[in-house]
Amino acid sequence: MTITEKREIAEKIKELLSRLISDVESQEIKQESKPLEMLTIKECAEAVKGISEHTIRQLVAQNKVPFIRTGQGKRGKILISKSALLNLLTKSA
Repeated sequence: MTITEKREIAEKIKELLSRLISDVESQEIKQESKPLEMLTIKECAEAVKGISEHTIRQLVAQNKVPFIRTGQGKRGKILISKSALLNLLTKSA
């Protein structure tokens, strides 16, 4: 393999890496621009017909759906990402 061929291969690799990096950066920008919608347990039950508040609480207790607790201790309000809940329910369906 000649030096010219090696340089051509290196240039092609460089071009492919540049395209890959720009694609990843554009996807990250799209994801950052979408606001995250958080729902309370009651709002989750209203958003998904057929699932009770008790079922949502069980999913939280079993750590099957990511959540955050606002406030202190067990009295804090539980907030669940709407997209995470819908992803969980569509996977199990």
